[in-house]
Amino acid sequence: MPEKPAITSSELGTLWLTYLEKTMILRMLEYFIEKADDKKAQDIMTNLYEEIDLYVGKITETLQNDGAVIPVGFTSQDVNKEVPKLYDNGFDIMFVRLLKEISMGLHSLNITMAYREDIVMIFKELTAITQKYYNLSTQYLLEKGMIARPPYVSMPKSVEFVKDTNYLGGLSINPFSEKRTLNTVEVAHIHHSIESNIIGMQMIIGFAQCANSGEVKNFFNEGAELAKNIINELSETLLESGIQTPEPSGGNVTRSTVAPFSDKMMMYCTSLFCSFAMGGSSLGTAFSLRNDLPAKMSTFMKDTFEYAHKGAKIMIKNGWMEEPPQMEERGQIIKKS
Repeated sequence: MPEKPAITSSELGTLWLTYLEKTMILRMLEYFIEKADDKKAQDIMTNLYEEIDLYVGKITETLQNDGAVIPVGFTSQDVNKEVPKLYDNGFDIMFVRLLKEISMGLHSLNITMAYREDIVMIFKELTAITQKYYNLSTQYLLEKGMIARPPYVSMPKSVEFVKDTNYLGGLSINPFSEKRTLNTVEVAHIHHSIESNIIGMQMIIGFAQCANSGEVKNFFNEGAELAKNIINELSETLLESGIQTPEPSGGNVTRSTVAPFSDKMMMYCTSLFCSFAMGGSSLGTAFSLRNDLPAKMSTFMKDTFEYAHKGAKIMIKNGWMEEPPQMEERGQIIKKS
């Protein structure tokens, strides 16, 4: 009997996706480390790079030992460290923090689809690394005053129960009907979505400035407008309840129009962020009890899905979308036999 059972289809798929994500992060970190003008930020990114690089090696070894081809992922051809800075004023750590937020969700999901102990340990250890650097990034940005905390609220003095279905109100045939004030769970999801879209908008504006392909440039411009609309709608929802909207003070896009990253990698990164945005909107929908909020979040999900689908077509057209490992096509095998 073999020492280890063979890799299952779900383990192969999750390792494959993780390899793509981690090689993209490594290439982006190479650029941001090179351009960092703050020693503490540079140290955070350098240490993260070293830890991720180790696990790219572990995933490579795991796949090779089971006879699987290694994905192409992203290589030195996808990054140019010699070009001018595309982002300034703390964007590098803002970007790392958002990537770690995405990674936390991916690793938590992936560990539920892994069965072999060595693969479970890869995702378990990656989760610990992700949580570590998410916290380091958050504390750095708070220390520098580059990130806005969610709004504070008076502490509750008693437990309350919902008394009638008006609590769910928000959409009404009566335009003059009053909506209840947002609860803290709803504010948490709205604040998170605004914060993520602000950073995503800055990222994609930079991508639009430097993309080589006109079609890709237009795609990024469309994405920036989509993020802006989501920010505006959710900010208006907060303001209706007298709640101030978060305004990060960092993350500027410079005037550079020279691409540090390949169009292929910027498209993949945008696709990853779209998947994260759809997941965040679905959670916001699930935990919002005022019925106008799920309606808004559902619209955001639809718009983001359509945008991501348009991006997928561009990637396929240009030969940039690496195909996940396929299950056996039994019908074709039977025809050949």
